[in-house]
Amino acid sequence: MGVYIIGEIGINHNGDLSIAKQLIDAAVAAGCDAVKFQKRTIDKVYSKEMLDSPRESPWGHTQRAQKEGLEFGKKEYDVIDSYCRDKGIAWSASAWDVDSQIFLQQYDLTFNKVASAMLTKDDLLETIAAEKRFTYISTGMSTIDEIDHAVAIFKKYDCPFSLMHCNSTYPMIETDANLYMIHTLNERYGCPVGYSGHESGILVSLLAVAMGATSIERHITLDRSMYGSDQKASIEPEELKELVAQIHLTEQILGTGVKSLSDAELAVRKKLRG
Repeated sequence: MGVYIIGEIGINHNGDLSIAKQLIDAAVAAGCDAVKFQKRTIDKVYSKEMLDSPRESPWGHTQRAQKEGLEFGKKEYDVIDSYCRDKGIAWSASAWDVDSQIFLQQYDLTFNKVASAMLTKDDLLETIAAEKRFTYISTGMSTIDEIDHAVAIFKKYDCPFSLMHCNSTYPMIETDANLYMIHTLNERYGCPVGYSGHESGILVSLLAVAMGATSIERHITLDRSMYGSDQKASIEPEELKELVAQIHLTEQILGTGVKSLSDAELAVRKKLRG
């Protein structure tokens, strides 16, 4: 099986289902395997003090207005679920609280996802791992001890998982990628390791594939100039197409590791060796 490619829509839909559909369409056109969203129960994830604090956004003047403006509920996710099935692409969402994970259980998701910010939330990890559904676990902003602890929970439940190397800066400076961590995580935990990136461009993601990443997740947007905290750490539809094409080319370039002679090389051998 080739590299699994996830287009992270996240909250880049800006609360607009038509934008979400356009982003799904972009992921399908590019050849992604899946798209991913984010799900929060606002009053569980954030404190009242934080939600009451000021923040200017298209939805109002408080943090609550902004957070609620970005949140999809059952009506929207029912549409997303149906739309993705019609388009032949898998979807999932990273839950930021237990209630949100329970909400997602009503859908037949291909995989679960633990966001880097949630890696230390034991109650959420236990809820996800108990499903025994294949789970991608992002490791940004985490220490090795914290990753050890999260992995132990998934192993306790015998839940299949892949770690995803990640640097949680938005956008990430390319030289901060530290891609040798792909090998470090693989050797330490004996599991498949992917890469979740927030950098500009596609070079780091391609190098991650060359380093052995089994999955690539990138934030996607219709336009980086749109409103939103994740837009500038995202790639646009044409870049996404290029990324997917270059990932497949990179896989072909890496080959099988088995020494063999192609017909073209055999012809040269015959000419030069007689």
